[in-house]
Amino acid sequence: MKTPILLFLCWSFFTLAQAQNQNINSLLLTLQHSKNDIDKTQTLNAIADAYKTSNPKLMVDYATKALALSQKIQYKIEEGHAQLNLGNANIILGNYSAALSHFAAAQNIFENESQTDSKNSLTIKKGLAKSYGSIGIAFAEQSNYAKALLFHLKSVKIYESIQDDKKCAQVYNNIGVAYQSQSEIFKALAYFIKAQKIQNKVNDVNVGITLTNIANCYLKQKNLDKANEYYTKAKTSIDKNPDARALGEWYNNMGLYYVAIKNPSKAIASWNAAIQTFTTIEDKFGVADTYIYLGQLYLDQKNPTAALTSVNKAMLLSKEIGVLEQTVVAEKLLSAIYDAQNNDAQSLLHFKLYSQAKDSLTNVETIRKSVESAMNFEFEKREVIQKEELQKKELLLQEQAKQNKLQLFFAALFALMLGGIGFLFYNRMQLKKTLTLQKELAEYEQKALHLQMNPHFVFNCLGSISSFIVQNGTHSAVKYLAKFSKLMRLTLEYSKQSLIPIDKEIQSLENYLELEQLRFNHKFNFTITKDKAIEDDIALPPLLLQPFVENAIIHGVIPSKEMGTISIAFSIEEQHLVCIIKDTGIGYTASKAIKEKSVSVHESMALDITKKRLQMIATSTSKKAEVVIDDMTIENDGTKGTKVTLHLPLQYITKPTNNPQPSSNNSL
Repeated sequence: MKTPILLFLCWSFFTLAQAQNQNINSLLLTLQHSKNDIDKTQTLNAIADAYKTSNPKLMVDYATKALALSQKIQYKIEEGHAQLNLGNANIILGNYSAALSHFAAAQNIFENESQTDSKNSLTIKKGLAKSYGSIGIAFAEQSNYAKALLFHLKSVKIYESIQDDKKCAQVYNNIGVAYQSQSEIFKALAYFIKAQKIQNKVNDVNVGITLTNIANCYLKQKNLDKANEYYTKAKTSIDKNPDARALGEWYNNMGLYYVAIKNPSKAIASWNAAIQTFTTIEDKFGVADTYIYLGQLYLDQKNPTAALTSVNKAMLLSKEIGVLEQTVVAEKLLSAIYDAQNNDAQSLLHFKLYSQAKDSLTNVETIRKSVESAMNFEFEKREVIQKEELQKKELLLQEQAKQNKLQLFFAALFALMLGGIGFLFYNRMQLKKTLTLQKELAEYEQKALHLQMNPHFVFNCLGSISSFIVQNGTHSAVKYLAKFSKLMRLTLEYSKQSLIPIDKEIQSLENYLELEQLRFNHKFNFTITKDKAIEDDIALPPLLLQPFVENAIIHGVIPSKEMGTISIAFSIEEQHLVCIIKDTGIGYTASKAIKEKSVSVHESMALDITKKRLQMIATSTSKKAEVVIDDMTIENDGTKGTKVTLHLPLQYITKPTNNPQPSSNNSL
């Protein structure tokens, strides 16, 4: 059952809802008389924002029109606002992954504009702060409160810098909700109180919601006197600024307060008032929640007849609106009620229905979290790329500024000194700068090639999951997904690093090979060994070996009719790390002949990127970095497998010590 705390999160998100609805007609009239595309784009976004409290589908329609028109006329600020409106609409509709994508697009637009548009600095800062806050809300709705806090804090920092007190109060409230959801009540209370002080100062109509949040915190702390004090203040505020949904939730929370002070008659009266309030706005979700509260209380009072009536009403409503969480709670209560009536048959029936509903809810949550994990991975990857692009732009701007200053300096110096000496010194400085830029460019190119490998690897793994689910069914797929999740965590961790320890690479390869063993029903065995001479801090670029291991499986072992073996061995030869990958498949020549008939685009891309990465490693280290692929032969019996040999320069995570730690031979 969804708790009131999440409803408060939504309330803090929808500000000035009634005022916006009143403006819709006038905005539509303004749109009809707009004579230029700039005014039309601004009005379309304003209409979309006005519909957010009443009709999210119309909000999507107008925001989509605003987005198309702003892109056509290259009006970046309104394009960012259109992306925010589309994200807000998807939050309302419960499509959090799509919302996150739109908010990230808005963030990217406003961050770029902040570097180039100084005339609209305040508008851009507000748009960027709203983007951060909206991303925080999307993560909070997915129960990812750590990331929600990160973006809320980014948002409030901007609002504080521009002294927008009203927005600060809204974000403080959301930060409090995030802390309260993680049971950090003291931190939550501190932020709610900060929000309340500002709201009182600016006469914010939503102060009643914040006061209710504060009361809930005190109730959690069992400080009943303080809880009652703030519930009373909240009721006064809500009465001044009528909001049926806020009032209904206030009655629900008061019911919980009365239960805490052992006054069940007032709790029942409060919950009945909540039902009447929710009914006026046809909020069936709120009504169902309230009936569940009543049913639990009647059961605790050993009044199973009244409990049965309330919970049956909750059950009907939950099925009507399709809220599986409420169905699970209602079925469990029905089983307990029938048990209290000694009706074993009905109790067992509803316990079974409860188990089925709970399993369905678990499956839905598992699928949702898998999709959200994939979307969050893409979001984080996009963030890394955007951050590097911004850093590169800043670096180029700084270098350009330095270059301009140096040119002025040397021009003045040239007038005071001999032309020949000045010219020679200038050329030397320019040469040093060029070499530095070339080195930095090589590093950026290597990072770019590494980032290209991540989506290729993820797409291949997702394809493997799809195939595995079709072939093996749900139970095996859950096991497969668990291993895939572990591998994705490792991949995400490594994607931000240019080098990782060799033991981490071995761990990643082991996880990947275990996944492929499950996928292909143990069609092959594998071993991974590391020479004792290899130190623990020796490192190599992440995901460098995975394409060759994948080829050994897909194009070597799998086409073979026999049980296959894949071996990976690490050793040191002449100041180089040597990795040898062997498979007992059909052989390189035979595999190449098959691929010429049916070209694998993804494989070609992976090998091409890997070869470019080796070239960049060789360029940046001035040492040999190469790969050699050969057929393995057994005397005159013909081809028997493939051997891939990589030579990499020795690189370290930290500076190697004079007394390296001994390492043992690993066999996996």
